[in-house]
Amino acid sequence: MGLTEICKEVAIHKSKGFSILNTFSHFGLVEKDHQSKVYSLGPRLLTLSRHFLDHLRYPEVVSPFLQDLATETNGTALFGLIDGEHVIVVGKNEGNQNIGFTVRLGHHFHITLGAHGKSIMAFMPEAEREKFLVKKRTFFYGDPSHLNGNRLRKELAKCREIGFAQDTGEITPGVNVVSAPLFAQQDKLIGCLILMGTFSKNKVHEYGLKVVTLARQVSIKLGAEGENLYQDKGMLAGKDRSLIHSSTIH
Repeated sequence: MGLTEICKEVAIHKSKGFSILNTFSHFGLVEKDHQSKVYSLGPRLLTLSRHFLDHLRYPEVVSPFLQDLATETNGTALFGLIDGEHVIVVGKNEGNQNIGFTVRLGHHFHITLGAHGKSIMAFMPEAEREKFLVKKRTFFYGDPSHLNGNRLRKELAKCREIGFAQDTGEITPGVNVVSAPLFAQQDKLIGCLILMGTFSKNKVHEYGLKVVTLARQVSIKLGAEGENLYQDKGMLAGKDRSLIHSSTIH
């Protein structure tokens, strides 16, 4: 299509359309044939389309793992995908618990909230993590005024050792949560696996190991080098190793 035709279709002035198309061309979204003056879609759109399709298939890959986790623990299993400063719930499965949780698909959590916030921050590149940790409003312990920097850094270090983070009723009284990070191709951090429920605090560590074990399996299916991501974690040594093998969900 030519400039005049494009501008007529979208009802904008030619000068504005020309400026927009030049910007798109700069980023490879469109290409211009300088002889015919016709614009066509650029190669960058192929990359964007692949990225979009990858995100579409994530819930499909994660779904059976959510079902197994929810059934095994009678909790609610969630798949959260990172979107800027938020985590979007794109997958959910509820177990046979008596108390349900009103977490809808598409719900947005702040990226720093509770257990999932700590699991994501722990495995985020250091420079990026520090940008969040210096912010005045974070929600690791619910109300931003409850933040304890020293405690948080210790919890993040512990999460990197064992592979998961936890919240025992601080965000929602009576509700315990464990979460582990999820990775995709090129070991990119894309989100997290979350288990929440009214299970006892005595179950937190056991269920945390289940969550991180499944998170590794999911990450591998999404193209990550799972063994490299978790090989240095304390959970792979000694007693924890046997716990993981015994708690793996098939």
